[in-house]
Amino acid sequence: MSQLVMVIDDSVTVRKIIEISLKRDGFECASYPDGIEALRALTENRLPVPDLVLLDIGLPRMDGYDVARYLKARPKFRDTIIVMISERHGVIDRLKGRLAGAQDYMTKPFRTEDILSTIHSYLNAPIVV
Repeated sequence: MSQLVMVIDDSVTVRKIIEISLKRDGFECASYPDGIEALRALTENRLPVPDLVLLDIGLPRMDGYDVARYLKARPKFRDTIIVMISERHGVIDRLKGRLAGAQDYMTKPFRTEDILSTIHSYLNAPIVV
């Protein structure tokens, strides 16, 4: 059974690049343009609990910090790993991400190899060559 990675980013380009890379590496992927749609899918049980969430901070309607706090406040998602991805490079942004429940923080622009390496390290998945 492959592991599910949820991608929440308002950029279609970022979502597609990550989706293609994840599927090529054998992961299941679900992607959403904002936190509201993603949380709706999760709370309505349209998909299983994700193993890992790649979460942009600057989202419309509900920012990434709020999405992370929502997930971490529910026991159902306590084992879900959250990795923030953002154009914001500051120490305060990283700290806010940690306080919201993120285990890691990656900055844009990123290399897909770095995203995949991070996902593999958290999910202990074998790297597909």
